[in-house]
Amino acid sequence: MSERPVSLPGEPKVDLEQARAHGLAPDEYRKIEQIIGRTPTYTELGVFSVMWSEHCSYKSSRRHLRKLPSKSELVVQGPGENAGAIDVGDGWAAVFKIESHNHPSFVEPYQGAATGVGGILRDIFTMGARPVASMNSLKFGSFEHPRTRYLLGGVVGGIGGYGNCVGVPTVAGEVMFDAAYNANILVNAFCLGLVRKGEMMSAKARGPGNPVLYVGSATGRDGIHGASMASAEFDKQSEAKRPAVQVGDPFTEKLLIEACLEAGKTGAIVAIQDMGAAGLTSSSSEMPSHGGLGIELDLDKVPLREAGLTPYEILLSESQERMLIVAERGREAELQAVFEKWDLHAVVIGQLTDDQRWRIRWRGQVVADIPIGALADDAPLYDRPAAAPKIQPPARPAAAGKHPESAKALRALLDSPNIASKKWVYRQYDSIVQSNTVLGPGSDAAVLRIKNSRRAIALKVDSNPRACALDPYLGAVGTVCEAARNVACAGARPVGITNCLNYGNPERPEVMWQFIRGVEGLRDASIAFGAPVVSGNVSFYNETEGHSIPPTPTIAVLGAMADVAKHVTQFFKAPGDAIALVRTAAPSIAASEYAAIFGIDGGRLGAIDLAREAALIEGLVEGAEQGLIRSAHDIAEGGLAVALAEACFNPRAILGAEVELGRAGNADAVFFGEGASTVILSIAPGDTARVEKLFAGRGLEFAVIGRVIADPRLRIGAADNLGLDEDVAELRQVYEDAIPRRLRGGD
Repeated sequence: MSERPVSLPGEPKVDLEQARAHGLAPDEYRKIEQIIGRTPTYTELGVFSVMWSEHCSYKSSRRHLRKLPSKSELVVQGPGENAGAIDVGDGWAAVFKIESHNHPSFVEPYQGAATGVGGILRDIFTMGARPVASMNSLKFGSFEHPRTRYLLGGVVGGIGGYGNCVGVPTVAGEVMFDAAYNANILVNAFCLGLVRKGEMMSAKARGPGNPVLYVGSATGRDGIHGASMASAEFDKQSEAKRPAVQVGDPFTEKLLIEACLEAGKTGAIVAIQDMGAAGLTSSSSEMPSHGGLGIELDLDKVPLREAGLTPYEILLSESQERMLIVAERGREAELQAVFEKWDLHAVVIGQLTDDQRWRIRWRGQVVADIPIGALADDAPLYDRPAAAPKIQPPARPAAAGKHPESAKALRALLDSPNIASKKWVYRQYDSIVQSNTVLGPGSDAAVLRIKNSRRAIALKVDSNPRACALDPYLGAVGTVCEAARNVACAGARPVGITNCLNYGNPERPEVMWQFIRGVEGLRDASIAFGAPVVSGNVSFYNETEGHSIPPTPTIAVLGAMADVAKHVTQFFKAPGDAIALVRTAAPSIAASEYAAIFGIDGGRLGAIDLAREAALIEGLVEGAEQGLIRSAHDIAEGGLAVALAEACFNPRAILGAEVELGRAGNADAVFFGEGASTVILSIAPGDTARVEKLFAGRGLEFAVIGRVIADPRLRIGAADNLGLDEDVAELRQVYEDAIPRRLRGGD
């Protein structure tokens, strides 16, 4: 007969009100009582509160995430492990994932962002992969908001401070500023690692009697209820949640990376998992549950940073740089020797059992005894009501005559923090450590070589909250299209997707509707490109006092390249090259930066033909593989005029461009529209016919619109006299100084 868990002296009484204080709904608390057949101990209540939180259980999103395609002939590991993995050739698997650290970064920006990086790194090397690249997607409030500069500096400092010290390059990212994020910033962190396909590790435990080892840093009080904080809206008391933000140590993380990778090669590890959200509780319950087993732990053996921690605190702490390992019985000392070499704790704290119980002992007493499935697999699963907002976005076209003079508009767009150079941000990141980076920050996509191989990987992360606010489905489709297009512009074929789905309160039907439509858009685009979704994260409750962020699905795409020498950059290369435009649909200013800056109603989003989008991707990849494309740059924020200017900003030698558009018609859309999937190419004069065949043969619009010139001028002609003639060096100065000027206190 098992021992009945005991409550400890001084612990609060467990009742419905205490459950509410832990974020549990009344029905959830009653279900807990039913599952365990009694009132839970205070420790058990805390454990259920984190494991049944939205952040850990995905209780509002699980049924919808099942719609996402996750298989292909290249998928090595899909959802269900710490990260997904794709076969990228020559026996290598690329392991990758993106996650949110939004709430902690708003409360404590430096540590919130730093530990976001640390956590996603651990998800990767837990799989046996060496982390080789990081990316991030950041959303801040407007520069007019008093906290924006503080949050920007703290988040960028945290990402650079952790990533640089641990020695993993930050190779790409995106940054956006909008008043919609004044009270809820977004910090999404991505990591990619490489592993030989036969050397991947798993989080699925096996073998009753196998010992359980705690490795890494000691446990402290930081981060307690971090998962719960990430599963609730903010309010006026959010600043008081600082103790729920973890504190990172990148130098210990570096030791942990090396120790775990070395330990993995011994063959003595059965299963391994990061102590991330919900700390020791999640890792110790999920690994055995996935293997159909139970576990018994002795908390007296857990290394502690400070005296007096209670079982509740030890189990819920989210102290960083910690892992839980299930070892082959009899090989504990072998693993302990590896971690001792790297000056890290490696302590046997328990063992696997065959009774499917999660049993915790402390000072000779049982303080928790729960059916393990109740924690890891049987959290509530909700089918929350979903309904489109009653007030739909207006469908009126842009008002005629509102557009400013083209040259003025171009300069205003290049000066927008959302379009301007992000060099102030990425110069704080080490992007070349490990010497794999071929293309780093500032490119359409990052490109990394795979050492001892001709193969390469391309990476891009994208989001488009303005488009998703107008139409959550089309916005999500367009976001996937843009990320895939950027990867293809670099010469790589999209082969896999990870996502971070950032939304407001799922208990509101309009937010749930946005989420469901976003998932459906992600599903359809993933199928069209043959790029399965192998990992991801959902971040709900990005709301403050009822004000939600716009729907912000963040999409990271992995591309594979057979020959790194065939990669393509976005910059014009040589005077005399032809400039061509390829696109799948007419441009539009709906949800554009142009419409936002000048207060123009851009109307609704246009339809997206995914078959044509896939054809564009194939044409770009084939053109790169044949060496026919000198440069490729997709038209995104700011439209055609901005893309042409950016293509002239070659860091080796500023070039110019002469472009003739004929009769521009709606100059707003032609010059500054973002709605269509459009790419600017530069091509050697003798290759234009072959390139045209690549795209026109696929039913896409292809037109040579100009040529690259040595004179550093950007000249765009239009028959209706709406063209412009600008000095490229001056435009580049506007582009590069926009963010530094605002940080200095300029307008």
